[in-house]
Amino acid sequence: MAEVLRPEKLEMSNDTSSLASPELLHVLAVDDSMVDRKFIERLLRVSSCKVTVVDSATRALQYLGLDGENSSVGFEDLKINLIMTDYSMPGMTGYELLKKIKESSAFREIPVVIMSSENILPRIDRCLEEGAEDFLLKPVKLADVKRLRDSLMKAEDVAFENLMYKRELEANDVYSQLKRAKI
Repeated sequence: MAEVLRPEKLEMSNDTSSLASPELLHVLAVDDSMVDRKFIERLLRVSSCKVTVVDSATRALQYLGLDGENSSVGFEDLKINLIMTDYSMPGMTGYELLKKIKESSAFREIPVVIMSSENILPRIDRCLEEGAEDFLLKPVKLADVKRLRDSLMKAEDVAFENLMYKRELEANDVYSQLKRAKI
């Protein structure tokens, strides 16, 4: 006799919190210069992004909960789509922050963009090799921010389409099982 699959036994997740949605992209911007922080925050807001700004790599780690202490927000509420960080900061550089983020199982998939006013090729190469999504020279331009935003939104759209296709396949499989069971 065929086993009847009841809806509660189906393993299809309804959680779409990580998928593309009408919500704004959330960017964590890290820069020790107040002028640069305000400038990048303005560019991101003009580009329809939600922005959280912090003044150091250490504060960014605290915000993300990667400093060994409690994060400033609940981990389940923390949805960051992009991290933009200055390279040259006192205490911990943007490169060191990039390494810590890429070592984290919770945040390694978040794209990190390094910004710098210094065009030093070995530095740029090292950041890109470590996993930086991009390296932008300051002053960052609105076109750079829009390009990043569009790229992120396209990637989230592809992820959403892939998940919807997977769910459709799962639903078809469940339908076939129910049909075989003659329900």
